[in-house]
Amino acid sequence: MRKRLLSALLLLLPLLAGAQLQNPAKWTFSVEKGSGEERTLNFQVKLDAGWHLYSQFTPDGGPLPMVYTFEENGCYQRIGKVVEPKPHEDYDSTFMVKVFQFEKAATFKQKIKLTGSVCAIKGRIEYQVCKESCIFQEEEFSFTISGNDVKESETTTPVTPPSLPASDTSSVVNDTTTKMAVATDTNASSVGDVLEPGCGGSTSEAPTSDSGIWGIFLAGLLGGLLALLTPCVFPMIPMTVSFFTKRSGNRSKGIRNAVIYALSIIGIYVTLGLLVTVTFGSDALNDLASNAFFNMAFFVIFVIFAISFFGAFEITLPSSIVNKADSASDRGGLIGIFFMAFTLSLVSFSCTGPIIGTLLVEAAHGRSYLGPMAGMFGFSFALAVPFALFSLFPGWLNSLPKSGGWLNTVKVSLGFIELALALKFLSNVDLAYHWGLLHREVFIVLWIVIFALLGYYLLGKIKLSHDSDSNHIGIGRLMMALLSLAFAIYLIPGLWGSPLKLISGFPPPDFYKEWKSGKEGDCPHDMLCFKDYDEGMQYARNQGKPVMIDFTGWACVNCRKMEDNVWSDPKVLKKLSEQYVLISLYVDDKTPLPTEQQTVSATTGRKIRTTGNKWSDLQASVYQTNSQPYYVLLDNNGKLLAQPRGYTPDITTYTAFLDEGLCRYEKRK
Repeated sequence: MRKRLLSALLLLLPLLAGAQLQNPAKWTFSVEKGSGEERTLNFQVKLDAGWHLYSQFTPDGGPLPMVYTFEENGCYQRIGKVVEPKPHEDYDSTFMVKVFQFEKAATFKQKIKLTGSVCAIKGRIEYQVCKESCIFQEEEFSFTISGNDVKESETTTPVTPPSLPASDTSSVVNDTTTKMAVATDTNASSVGDVLEPGCGGSTSEAPTSDSGIWGIFLAGLLGGLLALLTPCVFPMIPMTVSFFTKRSGNRSKGIRNAVIYALSIIGIYVTLGLLVTVTFGSDALNDLASNAFFNMAFFVIFVIFAISFFGAFEITLPSSIVNKADSASDRGGLIGIFFMAFTLSLVSFSCTGPIIGTLLVEAAHGRSYLGPMAGMFGFSFALAVPFALFSLFPGWLNSLPKSGGWLNTVKVSLGFIELALALKFLSNVDLAYHWGLLHREVFIVLWIVIFALLGYYLLGKIKLSHDSDSNHIGIGRLMMALLSLAFAIYLIPGLWGSPLKLISGFPPPDFYKEWKSGKEGDCPHDMLCFKDYDEGMQYARNQGKPVMIDFTGWACVNCRKMEDNVWSDPKVLKKLSEQYVLISLYVDDKTPLPTEQQTVSATTGRKIRTTGNKWSDLQASVYQTNSQPYYVLLDNNGKLLAQPRGYTPDITTYTAFLDEGLCRYEKRK
């Protein structure tokens, strides 16, 4: 996300400078005749001195790549993809990736095979050229081929972003939003426009990426602390520290070995997070977070984790792997210490595995490359630090509680929590496919039952097979029981419409109810909203109102938090329901599109089969982002009114954002 913001800033430098429109790339087109019906389309570009053009194969996280889009028809077939000459390779310190670029001149080639006697080939090239600053440009091309005659297109004027008034540089809009006709049934108007000064200008988009990473790290830290209190890990602390102290011969060496042991634990788990990142990547993690198949798989896995924590069975790794790691730990030196840490990771898997699995799933919902690594670092840090601290201060071992039945209590309590989390993933699938199985009231009832049972369990009213007999309960266990029961009671008003802000984002939205009076709609807070872009824009034109596009998702936790905690504010709700037309586009909706509307995305090359695919492609194509929530303010002609925003939990900031759009809309009227 940070690299994409850098890219956007580089694109906007010429706008901020108030410079004249520039056209540093000059295109010409020609056709070469091949054997039979084959032809080669040549795209030749000459660049002004000092300017360079980025390749189609720019690495993820780098500058915007060049994209060729062809209007398909029945008179020709493309053979392969556009072939480009060998680019100049360089490391870009701004984006921190290797980039591929062309200077002075270059020729790109696309082979085709004619299937008709006369063929008109049209399309466009989207690309980014840079010098001290960067410009996003769009070049249209057309060829008319008849037999051996070729009519080449004349070079068209590139579509470049408009200059921004110097008095309103705070309201810069990413110039990639100048194109909108990508996924809707009809051509939408351009959303790029000069923003009128004097409307305050909302602050830049909230840095959700960094805050999300910190949230995942803290979740990992909490998970590591919980793992410490499980029967697989807790007894290992005094045993391991004592082993290092005796084996090392002196205290300083024992401390050194224990610190290396702790660092090895961190290295092992962070490597696991790195493997997840490298294997899947941020886009795949985002897909996993909203994919119905994986959400259902997560539901089943979490239920299995819960049953395991309840004591029905243990999830263990093959004994051969554990034995090999244990044998390697007998070696001396750093290798032996590392394999001791690796053995701990394997032996404790029956307790830590479910926690790690939960953490990695939540990291996937974080939609970030760094998410799994941040989560594993937090988890391993909490798990490893006690070994180093108790080595520094061995006397602290005497203050540790003795191992016993309380460790199993922690494990069973985690089982109840895993069961509650499992319902969230089932709910995601239910919402996306509109099954109607897990409405809001049903979800809340199940959570009430789960946390009430947890409270009764902690009070000793329910016993499982591995629980030890006890005639009393400790203060800590009593407090946790009261907290769990209080939480169950807190959930009860949610059955009759209470917003339950403490768990915003987890239950299904308020309008997804089992019991309806007949007055409620299918939009937050019973507002009027549209689920189709064209329908919403037409209504806005009829009513003479501006529009808020809400890119959202059924599986989006932060979307529900915004609806529950920000949209519920009286001032915000009044503006959204009375002064704007709300268009909510669910990017993970699984409703199939009619066959004639199923196309291939010009941006990603993926098949657009569902309504969610359609809106997801619209967001990615126009706004170069796939995160939700994402809010875009437009006038009813599709022109941008303010800098789009993501997750904005501050009500004052969000209200100012809406006011900015209303101010500009009034000025344009």
